[in-house]
Amino acid sequence: MPLTDVFIRSLKPLEKPYKHFDGGGLHIHVTPNGSKLWRMSYRFGGKGKLLSFGEYPTVSLKDAREKREEAKKLLAQGIDPSVWKKQEKAARRIAQRDTFENIAREWYDTRTVHLTERYRHNLLRRFENHVFPKIGKTPITQLEISDILDVVKPIEQEGHVATARFILQSICQIFRYAVLSGRARHNIASDLQGVLRPVQSSHRATITNAVEVGKLLRRIDAYEGYFPQLCALKLAPLVFTRPVELLGAEWKEFDLGAREWRIPAERMKMKRPHIVPLSEQALAIIKELETITGGGRYLFPASRDPEKHIKGVRIFVALRKLGYSKDEMSFHGFRAMASTLLNERGYNRDWIERQLAHCPRDSVRAAYNYAEYLPERRRMMQEWADYLTSLKNKEGKNDE
Repeated sequence: MPLTDVFIRSLKPLEKPYKHFDGGGLHIHVTPNGSKLWRMSYRFGGKGKLLSFGEYPTVSLKDAREKREEAKKLLAQGIDPSVWKKQEKAARRIAQRDTFENIAREWYDTRTVHLTERYRHNLLRRFENHVFPKIGKTPITQLEISDILDVVKPIEQEGHVATARFILQSICQIFRYAVLSGRARHNIASDLQGVLRPVQSSHRATITNAVEVGKLLRRIDAYEGYFPQLCALKLAPLVFTRPVELLGAEWKEFDLGAREWRIPAERMKMKRPHIVPLSEQALAIIKELETITGGGRYLFPASRDPEKHIKGVRIFVALRKLGYSKDEMSFHGFRAMASTLLNERGYNRDWIERQLAHCPRDSVRAAYNYAEYLPERRRMMQEWADYLTSLKNKEGKNDE
């Protein structure tokens, strides 16, 4: 006789467990402690088996009957409901474990350790701000192309094209990691190549007119401010490294006897060690600075905390005080200045590119030949410094 809710609620516990059947193997199992458990008896492969559906009333009579019908459909297809249930439970457990955020953080912890802490911090911050809130809790196998587009397209539409492209590229790397580790079948992000607008390249503001370069150098010499900051300004056109490489310079990296500055790989953008030959002019600035900051770690310590180096914003402010707007001259512009004028003066392009620490296509060559063209670069750097000195010494009528 089919069960009813009234009948089930009336069942009382006895000294021994007992059961009442609803039909089709479904029955309610009453334990001595009063629990009422749904179970289904069935045969598979010639053996009697038992399937549990949960406890009444959490699982209602209607729910239990629906589960019985689902189990009967599986049996009709030659599938053992107990095995299927275990597989489904395991799949749910894996899905909860292999969410996009969990895999992304695993990728971050294992595949980005070679990158700078600043780069890694910015990467994680962008994912926590833009990606995880939208798709972080979704199992990676359930993500669709539309889900990825919902992440990157709004960022692009806000005008942050470079950020959108960076995030999409990182998502693609995470999917590739998931595929290689057996937790995704296909890198769906790779199918989105070309979906975002290209980044409009913008040239760093710089000065390449010889007369104006001379004027800039004279203004720098006349600048009155924090002495290490002044020295950084003076060195920037002589060494033309990237701003972060210059401002983070440490005394242990310098061999003044050999007239060399050897920047370790971990501080370089391309993760390759870099040698900067020091001209007489650069050496003089550094030796003067050594009397002030040589007892510490950094050449250019922050004025309030010598355990930190000064930040690029200080140079930005100094250039503004010198009378240059952001569209006229930037800290990074000293590199563009050197590249342009050295090429115009006929120096070997390979010498210039190596001194700019631009990575050649041959990564093996880049890793082992960081001292490539060093004798030629020594000569070029001294001649470049002499050229800048000559420009600085040619005072013009338009100087203020």
